[in-house]
Amino acid sequence: MLKRLFLLALLLAPSPAMAWASYAHRTIAGIAEANVDPTTKSRMNQLFQSADLLGTPQCDLKNIGDASVWPDCIRRDRLRWGYTSPWHYQNVDICKPFDLKSACRNGNCVSAQIDRNAALLKDKSLPAHIRLEALTFLVHFVGDMHMPLHSGDRSDRGGNDVRAAYGIIRGRMNLHWLWDGPLAERAITDGPEMVRQYSAEEKSDKSFGTTDFWALQAWQIARDYSYPAAEDQSACGPKLTRRGKVDNDEIKALIPVTRLQIERAGLRLARLLEESLN
Repeated sequence: MLKRLFLLALLLAPSPAMAWASYAHRTIAGIAEANVDPTTKSRMNQLFQSADLLGTPQCDLKNIGDASVWPDCIRRDRLRWGYTSPWHYQNVDICKPFDLKSACRNGNCVSAQIDRNAALLKDKSLPAHIRLEALTFLVHFVGDMHMPLHSGDRSDRGGNDVRAAYGIIRGRMNLHWLWDGPLAERAITDGPEMVRQYSAEEKSDKSFGTTDFWALQAWQIARDYSYPAAEDQSACGPKLTRRGKVDNDEIKALIPVTRLQIERAGLRLARLLEESLN
């Protein structure tokens, strides 16, 4: 109980909006690391030896856990890394037919950047530190894409402009951060350990598909679960003028949805790492 309260306090502390809090990103990375083959893991760890060449001493980059949050850390240096901000999301309108192209001009969206960085990581002719940078973006962006409110949107910055309360907790929160922080933490800790070796059947069931398909799945969850739960109405009803609320029963119903997205992200990342490093 004390651990749960401590984690929740960290998650509710003021923080810039990011896709999945550090806890969820590191869990996704942990799932991936536990499910890649030994050769992939060895080649990945070799790349971390070139971290100093990236020149980001303020952001740790020693392992895949660090890689999972490194792209959010470097964004604080807006002069150098600010151009990467649009890569973390794709605001696809949930009240219109799914149209990824409208949210991904010139490759500035999370789907395109997953494909781009997987290709860079796979290119063994590139210097190790360039491939390491691609690795970090790949690890982080696969996590980002599976956060529903980084794919689904109602012209509200992926729920950042939707005031929402989480259960009995009072205070400032928006729908985006609710999914990033407390809901993700609750989902990860409320059930069997998620960082483990998954069976071949589980991997086959959850790791398939292209980035476009993954984006569609996340968008559908935003449309069918994220907005309706907070607004107590259909996803495309009138926009709320009051603070929405995800009550305790809704939180319980959203836990398996959130756990599934985190498992999908981890196992799909494992697949991409094996394809890119072997």
